[in-house]
Amino acid sequence: MNTATLDTAHGATRRTGLLGAFRAEGIKVTSVRGTWLLLGINAVGGFIVSFAVGTLVTDEVLMIAEVGFYWTVVTAVLAAISGVLMFTGEVQHGTLAPALAARPTRIDIALAKAAVATLMGAAFGAFGIVAGFCGAFLSGIDAGELSAVPSTSAWAVMYTTLSALLGLGLGMIVRHGAGAVSGLLVWGFVVENLLLVFIPAEIARYLPFFAGNHLLDLDSDIDSAEAIAVALSRVQNATVFAGYALVSLALGIAMLTRRDVD
Repeated sequence: MNTATLDTAHGATRRTGLLGAFRAEGIKVTSVRGTWLLLGINAVGGFIVSFAVGTLVTDEVLMIAEVGFYWTVVTAVLAAISGVLMFTGEVQHGTLAPALAARPTRIDIALAKAAVATLMGAAFGAFGIVAGFCGAFLSGIDAGELSAVPSTSAWAVMYTTLSALLGLGLGMIVRHGAGAVSGLLVWGFVVENLLLVFIPAEIARYLPFFAGNHLLDLDSDIDSAEAIAVALSRVQNATVFAGYALVSLALGIAMLTRRDVD
């Protein structure tokens, strides 16, 4: 058998291995109740929040085109939590070691997890947006300018997709579900908000979730005049948040391929 034939056979085997790993990871994610629970929370929460905001907020003019995206900030966090649990759940239940033993090429497992996390994050984004718009529509508020909805939806799905990859990378690094999820929530809802008060706007604009939230391009009364003056564009915000997600994922993959399984 010549070298070309061996290379072809090796390439086919590698593709088969990647496809098998992807299929296995997809089965794991869809068979875990936690995934469906978080998707359910995402859908129900998006509907309730948008409906409540449209119904109860009467001191300002609200439009479906904006209210429909209010829940996306939480959707991104839920997608990140799902990414964390996608890896730490296996560590917790002791199924990671047998999976790595059955498929020794760890990079295949890592790439398969990343691919499934990408699809999962996109699904979270789509579910959240649909639920949000349904709630906003049924609240009876005006539609507003809908021409930007498709592009904002695409940015929103990008945000939730990158959030899932960020969570996966964090889970690979920390390897402890409660610790990783707690750290994610504390950082996203507490630490960043404190940092926004105490650090200059020129630095604060590079915080991960601050940049991610601005992908939605929604009017905010929270941003200071200084923050507005130095605000990044959508593309720049996407680059910042994608950088955090990809660095986290790269570190996680490196640790998975080099570290012993506990």
